[in-house]
Amino acid sequence: MAAGQPLGEISDGRATALFLDMMASERGAAKNTIAAYGRDLAQASAACGGALARADAAALAALVAGWAPLARASAARKTSALRQFFGFLQREGLRADDPARDIARPQQPRALPKSLDAGAVEALFQTLEAKRAAAPEDVRLIRLQALVELLYGSGLRATELVSLPRQAVRPGRGHLVLAGKGGRERLVPIGRAAEAAVAAHLAHVPERARWLFPSREGHLSRLRLWQLIKWLAGEAGIPPSRISPHVLRHAFATHLLEGGADLRAVQTLLGHADIATTQIYTHVAGRALIELVNARHPLAQG
Repeated sequence: MAAGQPLGEISDGRATALFLDMMASERGAAKNTIAAYGRDLAQASAACGGALARADAAALAALVAGWAPLARASAARKTSALRQFFGFLQREGLRADDPARDIARPQQPRALPKSLDAGAVEALFQTLEAKRAAAPEDVRLIRLQALVELLYGSGLRATELVSLPRQAVRPGRGHLVLAGKGGRERLVPIGRAAEAAVAAHLAHVPERARWLFPSREGHLSRLRLWQLIKWLAGEAGIPPSRISPHVLRHAFATHLLEGGADLRAVQTLLGHADIATTQIYTHVAGRALIELVNARHPLAQG
């Protein structure tokens, strides 16, 4: 469809499909983001009687007002989907105006990420080591150790971890190059403990397997990873509500900062496009920074 085609001839479904295709091909949006935007726009279209693409500012204002009871994060995502959708229609010449331009963005506070202190992480690894010692040939525990070492030792996202190719971690290289969120490549460090854990796991992965963590359906699912981490936490005496794969990623970042790592370096390791996303960890690591000033600043000595 060429730009400038009369909007009245384009269904909401077609307009949405074109928008999502642009998000994937031009902006490199993550699959989860595209899926969420697709659901949001489908719901908005239904609320507008199938005429979302032709809606005016008043109709959109009413639509957004109806999202008031939703969680702020959900309302913000839906609003973002609308703004980007109508901006796309205008840029492509499918609309002469952008009725979503003046929609107010829902204000949402930056929530501090959950994390684990060093003691909890140590308890997690001690429990895993004890179980490995009691059942050294248990391939499920061998796999779990590789998963946990990579989550905490490298700060991988859950999706990045479960979808690693079989040969992603090569002995002695010390890193891997990962195409992460939005298709952005980054260098991920792989420590010696993680290398050893992956090597032990690889001995039980078929050579023809495509994935490092294969399953019957392809590769290990994020849900299964979540369940395994919750189980290990329970065995270590850590409330399962306190932990998830993402919490271990947060712990990786927090503990690096507490150890004196540079914020820009942590940004690179996490694969954040915006330093502001990484800066939230400075609040989590604030206790260590305060202790550093109190211990090292000349005026604190007295």
